[in-house]
Amino acid sequence: MGNLCLKNVVVTIVIVLIHLQLVASTWWFISQLPLHAVGAGVLCDNVPGLVGRQRRMCRIHQEAMVILGQGALQGVHECQHQFRQHRWNCSTLDRDTSVFGKVLLKVGTREAAFVYSISSAGVAYSITRACSLGHLSTCACDPNRKGRGRDKQGNPFQWGGCSDDVNYGQKFAKMFIDAKEKQHMDARALMNLHNNKAGRQAVQKQRKLECKCHGISGSCAMRTCWRALRDFRRVGTFLKNRYNGAIQVMMNQNSADADLVVANRNHKKPTKYDLVYFDASPDYCNEDLELGSPGTAGRECNASSIDTDGCDIMCCGRGYHTHTEKRVDKCECKFHWCCDVVCKNCTRTVDVHTCLGERTQRKYKWGH
Repeated sequence: MGNLCLKNVVVTIVIVLIHLQLVASTWWFISQLPLHAVGAGVLCDNVPGLVGRQRRMCRIHQEAMVILGQGALQGVHECQHQFRQHRWNCSTLDRDTSVFGKVLLKVGTREAAFVYSISSAGVAYSITRACSLGHLSTCACDPNRKGRGRDKQGNPFQWGGCSDDVNYGQKFAKMFIDAKEKQHMDARALMNLHNNKAGRQAVQKQRKLECKCHGISGSCAMRTCWRALRDFRRVGTFLKNRYNGAIQVMMNQNSADADLVVANRNHKKPTKYDLVYFDASPDYCNEDLELGSPGTAGRECNASSIDTDGCDIMCCGRGYHTHTEKRVDKCECKFHWCCDVVCKNCTRTVDVHTCLGERTQRKYKWGH
């Protein structure tokens, strides 16, 4: 009875959101829905932002849709971690099917490039991992890892164990995520497709070779090895570095085929790992409800930092307010045999700095 009520509530919420957001809808919205609780089948025809092919895949691969939603959410969380100390902190919007705000849909910025890449990476990563764990009936371990192989140093080994089938994860993510972009194939679609692919390539690049030794006393006379995914944080960090070095592109006006070229001829041609963008980023300083930018008013900043988390940069020159508060941390931790770590709770008083908004900056003196 409880599950039936939950399903009815979720479907009602989705239908309301469809009426609220008819245009600015994206597949990212799947990351905000409790698919594990109600099942993908209930929502396949009701999730806003899906195109025909995505809905068909949703109906056919319902078990994979739950994993896909988890991967999309993993991408959101990683984005928020990587940009936690930036003006734009990858915040999501409640009851908004664009998820990140219309700014990422309307303007082809570096931030948009990162969101598309990390979302695609999250889906490819989650599908790949689910295959290895046996959570999907359509895939398993990588069937191509058989026989003998050699590591980067040229040392031989025998393929064994369960290599993560990243090719299947990439293929599934590509079929689902790229479907909407391929309906238009305009300049922005080409940008999104490139960044989607960059995210999937990052997952493949951030794999590692794990091995187990066999022989007398673990002498490694023979090794069995398999390819394994690294922690998703490494994928996020890799893509964040690509964000920092993102390449500005434009449509090639001299070509009969739709393709992208670098905007500055002195810059290198983007590789499959690079992120590309069209437009300069806004400053993200002030709240813009139309674009979905929350601004930096009220954000906590570091008064002693000269980096992006510093009050001068984070607060956009508006100044900041300082107050003191007590925080409780674990301290004086001791290990007790055999398996316990016992800590005390220590209270400390800290100065907390928060950015002023446009309306409040005149009420306080700058700084302290």
